[in-house]
Amino acid sequence: MESAINEIEEGWKAILSSEFEKDFFISMQETLRIGTSEGKVHYPPQPLIFNAFNKTPWDEVKVIILGQDPYHNPEEAMGLCFSVPKDVKVPPSLKNIYKEMKTDLGLEIPLHGDLTKWTQQGVFLLNAMLTVEHKSPGSHRKIGWQQFTDRVISLLSEKKQGLVFMLWGNFAKNKKQLIDIERHLVLEAAHPSPLARGAYFGSKHFSQANDYLIEQNKTPVDWKI
Repeated sequence: MESAINEIEEGWKAILSSEFEKDFFISMQETLRIGTSEGKVHYPPQPLIFNAFNKTPWDEVKVIILGQDPYHNPEEAMGLCFSVPKDVKVPPSLKNIYKEMKTDLGLEIPLHGDLTKWTQQGVFLLNAMLTVEHKSPGSHRKIGWQQFTDRVISLLSEKKQGLVFMLWGNFAKNKKQLIDIERHLVLEAAHPSPLARGAYFGSKHFSQANDYLIEQNKTPVDWKI
């Protein structure tokens, strides 16, 4: 993972350099190294572990969407929460996100699940855990990633002004305590998973985010994929 760290976007590297040197992060690297040496397969591929950071530079972050785990099947995880490569079937949660976009903004439902276009407009697609073991959801929940990404969320809250945080589901909502709600807009909703039985629908987070960005004199996001 060291090569992935060395190649992380320069703004993020400057902000996070001290985190990479902490004992928990060094221990986590060793855990992943040992797992790989034992033949365990981790997703996403190592070059994409910090893809969210590289696609959305520190200086350009406007909106944060928080996911939980990377996808744990081959070829799906690309280091961006909820996103899959264009040739991969759109996952159920993302299908519901698209349905909400259509209801909220009148956008046609995309035929693929690659959300890279959002990242190029300042939408930071962060998973709380940046890796996962093959077909084992939650397998890296306790190895140190949450300590790292909690710090990422805290730094965004502390050092920036007028960000939009989209927290979907109870796991993401629990991160609200890391965010200064006087400085940022926090939008909460049920998780877009079908298991939430449609409770996510009607949240209108996409239009609310753009309204807030305009109030902050920032360019709204073109959510069309």
